[in-house]
Amino acid sequence: MRLGFSIGTLGPVAAGHEAQLRLVREAERLGFDSVWASEGYGVDPAATLAWLAAGTERIGLGSGVLQVSARAAVAAAMSAATIDRLSGGRFLLGLGASGPQVAEGWHGRRYERPLAHLRDYVAVVRTALEGRPVAHDGPEIVLPLPGGEGKALTMTVGPVRQPLPVHLAAMGPKAVELAGEVADGWLPIHFPPDHVAEMSVRLAAGAARAGRPVAAVEVSPMVMAMVDDDADYARDMVRPMLALYVGGMGSRGVNFYNRLAGRLGFGAAAARAQAAYFEGGLGAAMEELPDELVDALCLCGEPGRVRERLAAYRKVGATRLIVGLNAPTVEDRLEQLGWLAELNGD
Repeated sequence: MRLGFSIGTLGPVAAGHEAQLRLVREAERLGFDSVWASEGYGVDPAATLAWLAAGTERIGLGSGVLQVSARAAVAAAMSAATIDRLSGGRFLLGLGASGPQVAEGWHGRRYERPLAHLRDYVAVVRTALEGRPVAHDGPEIVLPLPGGEGKALTMTVGPVRQPLPVHLAAMGPKAVELAGEVADGWLPIHFPPDHVAEMSVRLAAGAARAGRPVAAVEVSPMVMAMVDDDADYARDMVRPMLALYVGGMGSRGVNFYNRLAGRLGFGAAAARAQAAYFEGGLGAAMEELPDELVDALCLCGEPGRVRERLAAYRKVGATRLIVGLNAPTVEDRLEQLGWLAELNGD
């Protein structure tokens, strides 16, 4: 099982761009196969990855993920082809539907039929990246627009790799099936190993629908990680970000991470964390996350436990584990990268 490194939504802004590049170069030196930048409502991950391409040599550059409500499918294809060319063929295109709070509040797009939109989106992206005229007649995307002056255009440049890998962020059963059907990789976030195994049945169903083996789809869970001899300290380092996801990532009515915690048997704690977040803020939400929930959704604790957890992900078929770091300083994060590389190699 390979390791990926997530720099999150802040990219080079978080600790200064030179510090971020230092972390990514260390991950590259340690043998991490990829670095991933995500999208919220701030730093543009495509620009971040293009910048990282210039400062690295071998490490893969993944968008984990680009929000499909933020840009037209052909714009995502152009970004993908450009970064892939700039990096000499190292780009991995991760896409996701995000949620109604961001799609409607930030991008002005109704969050309706997200899976149908994602299916159309992937089809258009693949058509463009393969250098074919982009013509699509789907329920969510129609190109060219009918009754106008537009025609089916072909992208003037293409990626180095053909086909360029497309990964889908997916949490619910139908979304996971879609990833198995149309994508080269699946990006589950905050999934414990046993839940990866459980949802892999859905991934296999989607792959079978496309007439291919499930082994053709990479499985790359994304987890927050913290290794420390003091298990309580490790939990405390990941608890703030986990509280943000479970308590405040989305609206009261729609929070996919809160729902995930419920499916995993932590419904009451997740409900309390969400209520605490909206009534008292992040600190209040943190207090509602029991150790058992943190242990389930994160890769944290003493080295021996983290080693066992890595082995568990490997056993259920994860081909890559993408780790996000929550240690307080750059030096601490450099140490964490070393710990994780060593423990994964044991």
